[in-house]
Amino acid sequence: MASQVATPTSLQTTATSSSTSLSSPGLSPSSPAQLSPDDVELLAKLEEQNRLLETDSKSLRSMNGSRRNSGSSLVSSSSASSNLSHLEEDTWILWGRIVNEWEEVRKKKEKQLKDLVRKGVPHHFRAIVWQLLCNAQNMPIKDQYSELLKMTSPCEKLIRRDIARTYPEHEFFKEKDSLGQEVLFNVMKAYSLVDREVGYCQGSAFIVGLLLMQMPEEEAFCVFVKLMQDYRLRELFKPSMAELGLCMYQFEFMIQEQLPDLHMHFQAQSFHTSMYASSWFLTIFLTSFPLPVATRIFDIFMCEGLEIVFRVGLAILQMNQTELIQLDMEGMLQHFQRVIPHQLDSGPDKVIQAAYQVKYNAKKMKKLEKEYTTIKTKEMEEQVEIKRLRTENRLLKQRIDTLEKKGAPRYSEESVLQLERELVQARLKEAESQCALKEMQDKILDMEKRNTSLPDDTNVARLQEELIGVKLREAEALTGLKELRQQVRDLEEHWQRHLARTASRWKESPKKNTLSELQDELMSVRLREAEAQAELRETRQRMLELETQNQIHSNQLRRAEQESRCLQECVQTLTLQNKDLNVQLSEIKRRQAEIECKSKEEVMAVRLREADNIAAMAELQQQISELEIQKEEGKVQGQLNHTDSSQYIHDLKDQISELRHEICILKGQRGLNKPPSFDGIHIVNHYVGVDQSYQSSDEDGVKDPILQDTQQRSGGRIRLRPNLPDTDSDEEEEDEEALRLTVPPSSKSTTV
Repeated sequence: MASQVATPTSLQTTATSSSTSLSSPGLSPSSPAQLSPDDVELLAKLEEQNRLLETDSKSLRSMNGSRRNSGSSLVSSSSASSNLSHLEEDTWILWGRIVNEWEEVRKKKEKQLKDLVRKGVPHHFRAIVWQLLCNAQNMPIKDQYSELLKMTSPCEKLIRRDIARTYPEHEFFKEKDSLGQEVLFNVMKAYSLVDREVGYCQGSAFIVGLLLMQMPEEEAFCVFVKLMQDYRLRELFKPSMAELGLCMYQFEFMIQEQLPDLHMHFQAQSFHTSMYASSWFLTIFLTSFPLPVATRIFDIFMCEGLEIVFRVGLAILQMNQTELIQLDMEGMLQHFQRVIPHQLDSGPDKVIQAAYQVKYNAKKMKKLEKEYTTIKTKEMEEQVEIKRLRTENRLLKQRIDTLEKKGAPRYSEESVLQLERELVQARLKEAESQCALKEMQDKILDMEKRNTSLPDDTNVARLQEELIGVKLREAEALTGLKELRQQVRDLEEHWQRHLARTASRWKESPKKNTLSELQDELMSVRLREAEAQAELRETRQRMLELETQNQIHSNQLRRAEQESRCLQECVQTLTLQNKDLNVQLSEIKRRQAEIECKSKEEVMAVRLREADNIAAMAELQQQISELEIQKEEGKVQGQLNHTDSSQYIHDLKDQISELRHEICILKGQRGLNKPPSFDGIHIVNHYVGVDQSYQSSDEDGVKDPILQDTQQRSGGRIRLRPNLPDTDSDEEEEDEEALRLTVPPSSKSTTV
């Protein structure tokens, strides 16, 4: 398939040969750098021809048909040359010259080249110009394309699914399994194998589709790779889409700065920037604007990058600000989807002209990028912390569920007291450790003070250097002193000679006297010279002494500075240690608080279990009381006969003994000292208040009118003799002897 599509690649060769054949001697590469008046006129014709080509639907359909028939590109000049032959010829001359002199034009005429691209690249030159703009010609990866098509990509199913959604109304792509869909699949599959991190993203198919309308699939693949690498598209299409979030942040700031009223309306309606502008950046307006307009914007994008997307997006908002402010969220969405694309049917010149009136500050964009990176870094840190806390929470919940399934251990009062004693011991150990830590800190401070007072190796070396310097100066002073002594001896000799000459002056002739006077003057001059030299020596000696003192003072200052730096370092170290100790102390306090909370929870659990046990005992005692009351009622009312009274009493005894046994188990008794006797049943009733109402041991009142009447008549204890003979006699005397009730008035308990 790659070879079939690449066969009719007449784009570069046609453009190059045509430009070469149509160029005149005046348009050779050695021509001047500035545009001549003929070039300006030619440029105006080019703009007019470009406008006509983009608005002519017939020429667009002819381009599509030629792209379909050639199998390589939509570039065709047959229909355009028949209608606009003169303008076509001028266009080929100008852009052919630009393509031939591309390196020189790119370096020396970059501004003029930008102006030409902003005014539109002719459709039959777009393929070669786009490749030159992004430096995609002669890429090594082009040779790997055929090998990539033989490989299998994990994204093939996604690519197949989304191909039908890419330019569904375009002639080249709308038919299923057509040539356009096949080459689109090839390019997307090849890139998903080259860049496995990005793989495949749906919006990228529209960019590849536009490239395939202009050039063969191998060149389209190379240009797409360059766009992803050098035009920030790869960061836009990454799974995290971090670059898209940055673009939304920068674009929203531009709206807030230049369109504050519209920004406030968006905020009031909760109309986020990504709801309408994300497709602008992901597809470079290819899914939002008519194809001729989006292609013109893509020309500028190939030359200037994403800046044109910011400019055009803000220009669109400026043009529609009045209408958008009057709409709600749903109305604004409909406006962006239906109204704005039809506003550009007349052509892209108006919106492009408005785009370059928008203020765009690259330095401010860099600053916003740093701010966004900082914000995202903090958000990532917070997300990591939240994830960590959620994980810990989940683990704690699992641990709690496990403990609940296993059953919480029962803690008695002794274990609670033991925990409290351990807590007190832990606090005492903590206090002792803090005291020991403080003592160690004091010892460390003392040791550091002693160490600072002791001379170190560097101080000893400096003192040795100072000593050597002092000895050298002392040697110089001694040498100077020797010289002065020698001069003094010379002066004494001269003075003795002078005295000898003076004594004999009066005896000599006047000439000799004149000579002696001159010698005296010479002697006085020498004396003055010696005095001056002596003063000079003294001055030098003083200078040496001052220099020595200065050096000593400077050394002292240096040592003081070193000591101060050492002290500052010690203070910093101690501050860090103090911080660490505070952190440890806070951690210990936190653990202590956790232990206290756990101990309180355990105490509460023990108390709750004790309350449950007490309630269970009370219920059992209540059941015993109710059974005894039923028994008494049956006996008092004469419901028992001679045959079944004994059996009924034995059943009641068994039930009561079982309930008492359960009570003993709940109270912690391991067994009864004596087996329960069946010769009598003791029921203890309590009377509360004036009405003498019956209450069980758990203070739940049970009232029975028959029992109250019996108790009021007897006034005390009711005794029932269960020793009945097992006979079937119906004599009244035996019945009366078998069932006798005695009520001693002094007792408040009822014994059966």
